[in-house]
Amino acid sequence: MGPLAGVKVVEFAGIGPGPFCAMLLSDMGADVIRIDRKGGRGGGKYDIASRGKRSVALDLKKPEAIEACLKLIEKADILTEGFRPGVMERLGLGPDVCLERNPKLVYGRMTGWGQTGPLNQAAGHDINYISLVGALHAIGRKDANPVPPLNLVGDFGGGALYLAFGLAAALFESERSGKGQVVDAAMTDGAASLMAMFYGMKASGAWTDTKGENLLDGGAHFYDSYETSDGKWISLGSIEPQFYALLREKAGLNDPAFDAQMDKSSWPDLKEKLANVLRSKTRDEWCEIMEGTDVCFAPVLSIEEAIDHPHNKYRETIVEIDGVAQPNVAPRFSRTESKIQGPAPEIGEHNESAMKDWGLSDADVEAVKAAEGF
Repeated sequence: MGPLAGVKVVEFAGIGPGPFCAMLLSDMGADVIRIDRKGGRGGGKYDIASRGKRSVALDLKKPEAIEACLKLIEKADILTEGFRPGVMERLGLGPDVCLERNPKLVYGRMTGWGQTGPLNQAAGHDINYISLVGALHAIGRKDANPVPPLNLVGDFGGGALYLAFGLAAALFESERSGKGQVVDAAMTDGAASLMAMFYGMKASGAWTDTKGENLLDGGAHFYDSYETSDGKWISLGSIEPQFYALLREKAGLNDPAFDAQMDKSSWPDLKEKLANVLRSKTRDEWCEIMEGTDVCFAPVLSIEEAIDHPHNKYRETIVEIDGVAQPNVAPRFSRTESKIQGPAPEIGEHNESAMKDWGLSDADVEAVKAAEGF
């Protein structure tokens, strides 16, 4: 099932974007073996980013375990790792060694700062990576702290998705050339790429570095979130003139001051007036008036509420696996349908079976066991 059916992936377990990238590959049909640390914690059905994978827990200080990894890598199409630069080389699993054993291998490396550069050995997290490229500075209310946008921009958007795209592109190329290569995915690079439109707007004078004064950062009255009378929230994105006109109609915005939609000097005053109007009804009342229209409207839902929204339920955007509600596979394919291959494994759940399924011999497995590499 899925467009990546038959593709074999060795994932070296990590945190954040690496596991999420490998989850996406599994969702697309790839056979993913995750190399966990022997005695490590984690795993189990709540570890959604590890769903659909098999876990082999190894002591990578044992030469026999390293050799087992290399034999798996010989069978793989893709390898993913998320350690600091140099760690895989010190383990004896760096790109040169692996590509010598498997010349078609696509070797994916996920880091925050990248494999090179003056910061490449520094610790960091999502908030730091998106800070360096101008993304965090632009998010938040005027005259307030920048707001961390969860881990969506660095770890998952700028990291996992760019690594997955890079792996797919390199895999496509390797099928034509017969040669593998290294994919260096840095969250700083990916987050900067996500900012492409805003860099262009800044260069043209259509965007300022003062947050909360721009079209898409909450500065405009017609593109923001608003509290309703019951203490809940709605979102508006009525940018285009026809959508803005419909917003005015649905909300009863008859004040001529609202004619000046794109006059930035009027935005603070119009925002206050619109906020007062929207506080006059509950969120559900505004949903009755605006949801499903071209206002560009949606209620601001919690995770629990999102699970039960009719649109999400119709499309099965969120499904339940082993009693755990979680996002379904995305995107969708008309012919090679993708599916979640199962819940996340326990650490070491497939120590022997996964290795044998990939063609390692009983002797290979016994050598690891004898050395207490499992």
